[in-house]
Amino acid sequence: QVQLVESGGGLVQAGGSLRLSCAASGRTFGPYVMGWFRQAPGEEREFVAGISWSGGTTRYIDSVKGRFTISRDNAQKTAYMQMNSLQPEDTAVYSCAAAYGTQWYAGLMPNYWGQGTQVTVSA
Repeated sequence: QVQLVESGGGLVQAGGSLRLSCAASGRTFGPYVMGWFRQAPGEEREFVAGISWSGGTTRYIDSVKGRFTISRDNAQKTAYMQMNSLQPEDTAVYSCAAAYGTQWYAGLMPNYWGQGTQVTVSA
C-alpha cells in the first residue's frame, strides 16, 4: 500500500497563489506517476495535472495551463503543484493520486488517493 498526504490548501484571494504538497509513504518503490485531481461542490472529480516518474513529462487540463505547475522530488517522495493566478472557479477539494508506471496518460486510473485538501479562492 501507498499512503498519500496532501498539505498546502487554504483560502486565498483571486489572483493569489498556493503551493500544494503530496507526501508518499509505504510501498513507494517505483516507478510511479503522480497527479492532482479536484472536485468542486456539485461537480464530478476532474483531472488537473500529472507528472511522469522522471518528472520530465507533465500533463494539464487546458483551464490551468500557464497557471499551475506540477513537479516532484523522488528523493523526498513528494509531489508539488504550484498554483498561480488563482480564480474562484479553481475552488475545490484537491486530491493527490499515484499510479504504478512511468508515464501519465489520458484516462489513467490511479491506484492510490490522498484524503484531499480544500482550496478556496474568494473573488
